[in-house]
Amino acid sequence: MKKYYLSIVFLIGFLSFGQKSKMPTSVKVTYERTSNGNPVENQDKIVLFAHRESSLITSEKILAGKADIPYEKTSVDIPNASITNYAYLKDDKLVRMIDSSSLGNQKWELTNETKKILGYNCKKAKTVISSNWVEVWYTTELDVYGGPSVLGQKLGLVLQTVRNGNYHVTAIKIEKNATQPHPIILKPRQFLVDAITYRDELWKSRFVNIPVFKNQQVNFSDDTIADANTVRLQHGQVVLRKIKIPEIPAGSVAFLDVTEKSKGDAYDRTGIVFVVPTDNASALIDDLKSGKKMFALPSAQKIGSVKSKNQPPHLELMRFFTPFGISQYNTIVKLKNKVWLDSVMYRQEITDVLPAISGKEVVIGLTIGNYDKGGHEVSANITYHNESAKNTAARVVLPLFNTENFIERQHIDHNSLLKTETGYQTTFSLAAPVKNARLRYITTGHGGWENGDEFLQKQNTILHNGKKVHAFVPWRTDCGAYRLSNPASGNFENGLSSSDYSRSNWCPATATNPVWIDLGDLPAGEHTISVKIPIGEPEGESRSSWTLSGVLIGNE
Repeated sequence: MKKYYLSIVFLIGFLSFGQKSKMPTSVKVTYERTSNGNPVENQDKIVLFAHRESSLITSEKILAGKADIPYEKTSVDIPNASITNYAYLKDDKLVRMIDSSSLGNQKWELTNETKKILGYNCKKAKTVISSNWVEVWYTTELDVYGGPSVLGQKLGLVLQTVRNGNYHVTAIKIEKNATQPHPIILKPRQFLVDAITYRDELWKSRFVNIPVFKNQQVNFSDDTIADANTVRLQHGQVVLRKIKIPEIPAGSVAFLDVTEKSKGDAYDRTGIVFVVPTDNASALIDDLKSGKKMFALPSAQKIGSVKSKNQPPHLELMRFFTPFGISQYNTIVKLKNKVWLDSVMYRQEITDVLPAISGKEVVIGLTIGNYDKGGHEVSANITYHNESAKNTAARVVLPLFNTENFIERQHIDHNSLLKTETGYQTTFSLAAPVKNARLRYITTGHGGWENGDEFLQKQNTILHNGKKVHAFVPWRTDCGAYRLSNPASGNFENGLSSSDYSRSNWCPATATNPVWIDLGDLPAGEHTISVKIPIGEPEGESRSSWTLSGVLIGNE
């Protein structure tokens, strides 16, 4: 009986030894992503090298040396529950971050559910991450640890990850005893950083940032000295810079952001970022520095007309409104339970006007109408982000009218045209047809007090060649949401603040969105755009006014 028992033990031990000896020391797993049952288009398949004590997450393009910058690799030390992320960035830069806590802190609910993936028995575990339901299917039959992400790597070899039931990352191929490459490619510039810095460096490397203005003072003073690259006009109310815009790939999405704080001015002011019309940015800047007058004031009838050689319309990129004294008055005005913001940021998409600036040297201006020596401090940037090209058709961007004379800021009574039977009217010529034409229209009402157009709802009617194409009442009712950006806003007996009141398409601390008006397919030849607004009559020294701009957008 004893011999028989020993033989059984020997046989079991032999079989166990034989099975272990056949276990791979490492595996290479390729994963495919699917969404709602369909493979994700143009995906770079995830590749995992999994070992008993470590794993490396990479991709097919990275292994082939064809990955676009930026890209990441992740290395996991299983026994020590340590994760090292490597980000390969622009300018031959590599940053890495070591995480010694998140892998060990993963909480999983183990279930009794099983299924087979690529012939291996898998068990299911599930958890919730940032309100997302996550399931992993893992196997212990290969005696290695890893997965397509860091999720579940201590459970075994993850062969499928499911997020919210409709997004799957699934193993499609397993290769045994694959050689695991070293996670680091030697680079001249390597930095070990903390987690926040790592994420920030990786995020910033995913798009191109074009600085326009940095901490630029926009005020009313001839004593303020501009840097060598900036031109100040109208006592500093207007600042201009020459900017080289790189060729922006088709399909890219572009944004303009502006950050503003008060340096002394307590009031809500109109701010506009614009492109000056010129074919020679360097010559224009040189002439302005020398004091040469560049734009003769046209007659009122010529304002905004593309036919006017004296005053081509500026291309308005963004219209924003400063809050009441943000930053400068944060400590002067104190209210219970009010923590004033230190600055306000405006960010808008400008993709549709990219053809007017892409690959060109342009003069970009910024104006804030104010009469304060301290004025305002602003920074501005243009960013563009690559996406797959959805529409590569040639674009038409034609500024049609702009009722503000930014360069000279002299008073032109263009609002008197709104009182005429034809309204404010612009005539332009097209040398070739324009398909899918739209008018990018920006409008804001100003002036007066309780009876001024700033606080009254007025219909804007837009006509093309005498035919009404759009009519609407531009109005903002959400101004009270920006109270924390307005420390110097007046407080009234009824409990409201000045910044709370609804206005004609603007609020203190906001940017005004363009309105897109369909014009259809336009033939070559002459066209007329008219704007009609029932502008209010003057009341003493108070006058109502409207600031308008229009840009034709379409396809050739």
